[in-house]
Amino acid sequence: MSSDPYLLPNGRVLRYNYGERLVHWTAGISYLYLLLTGLAFWSPWLFWIAVVLGGATVSRELHPWAGVIFVLATWKMYSMWASQMRETPADKAWWDAIGHYIRNEDERVPSADRFNPGQKLLFWGFFWCGIVLLLTGLVLWFPNWIPWQLNFLKLLAVILHPIAALVTIALFMIHVYMGTAMEHGAFGSVIRGDVSRSWAEHHHRTWYQQLTKGSSARK
Repeated sequence: MSSDPYLLPNGRVLRYNYGERLVHWTAGISYLYLLLTGLAFWSPWLFWIAVVLGGATVSRELHPWAGVIFVLATWKMYSMWASQMRETPADKAWWDAIGHYIRNEDERVPSADRFNPGQKLLFWGFFWCGIVLLLTGLVLWFPNWIPWQLNFLKLLAVILHPIAALVTIALFMIHVYMGTAMEHGAFGSVIRGDVSRSWAEHHHRTWYQQLTKGSSARK
């Protein structure tokens, strides 16, 4: 039996522990609600979404609270993963081979750590957009708290809030595509938590080699 908590005795590798999966899905579900209600507020053509979700009043009341949940979950993910999301010298080689990654030519894609550079970009994109959405959302949530001398903040919030939201929508679509089509088995890892050793070695070889090397050193 392996002494490494990531190398499971059933021959699989722990990709995400329970806490990581819980935070991920908390962020994901709250974001999906924000996405749907936000689109309903953004365009009259999409207002039917708010009706389906309980009506305009319910959606308007719950939208900011879902935003609070999303921000808290995003901050928790930052505390868990920020140190693993820093750019490394090896990331440049991965970006240089991004065409091969998109075409699923995995044999020509450089080895990746636990999170590849594309995942790091998505992480930081959601993090910084989350901050913009939080600050502008507070202005829109409590407009009466803004003194008249700072009324320009309301206009700024009206402009920046949907822009940041649209950026996150693009990131979300990329995230779903990467987790389903680009890395088959990745979606299952955020449900069960584990992946096969062959999957870990194939998609995140640097990370897998670090795990096996560390396990061998402790024996």
